[in-house]
Amino acid sequence: MPSLDVEKLSKRNHYEEITEQVKRLIIEGKLKVGDKLPSTKQMSEQFGVGRSTTREALSALKAMGLIEIRQGGGCRVIRSVPADMELPELESLRMNRKTVLELLEARESLEVSNAAIAAVKHTETDLYQLQVLIEEMKRTAGNEAEGERLDLQFHLTLARATHNSIMVRLFESIMNHIETAIHDIRRVELYASAAVAERLFMEHSAIFEAIVQRDSELAAERMKQHLQHIERIVLKHLGES
Repeated sequence: MPSLDVEKLSKRNHYEEITEQVKRLIIEGKLKVGDKLPSTKQMSEQFGVGRSTTREALSALKAMGLIEIRQGGGCRVIRSVPADMELPELESLRMNRKTVLELLEARESLEVSNAAIAAVKHTETDLYQLQVLIEEMKRTAGNEAEGERLDLQFHLTLARATHNSIMVRLFESIMNHIETAIHDIRRVELYASAAVAERLFMEHSAIFEAIVQRDSELAAERMKQHLQHIERIVLKHLGES
């Protein structure tokens, strides 16, 4: 059974921390739909907690709709995003132009704020993680799948650099729906084009530089320019209403 990329808990009996760490692994795609979780015994050892604490966390993950708990105790991932993040109106409107416009507008509003806040509140660890992602982007230029993964990871890491859990949750929810609604457009129009991929790398680098300088206004402006560039490409593909 595989080992999870998790941290031992600093406080005892915090099943919420286990729940949060495993949920993050699922949302980030490190645990995929269909993957089995380690046994309760193995997870308890990895987190450094008793089995009852681990079972509480698994029950919470089940309640979110992320995993199923099978007879005999085996657990399997069944969703990539918690059920409470789903917006019912999106179920039948995956490619509705108005819905996509609203999603992009919401993303821009949130991420411009995220950039401004992260410029002030980031830690050295946040900077290091962002720098590693920028370097990976440069090294894997032209790799469609990696470009897509690193793009999402960069924006998620930036959201976490706000050190505001509500901002992170909002970002995860919005991006899940954007990924679902325009996944194919993003892949074909953004990551398969070497010229566009190069420009996206430059835009991410510019945002990172503004964060390093702790310049909120510049970080916000560069994020706005970056997202408006993506919006133009997506809307051109969707066509006029």
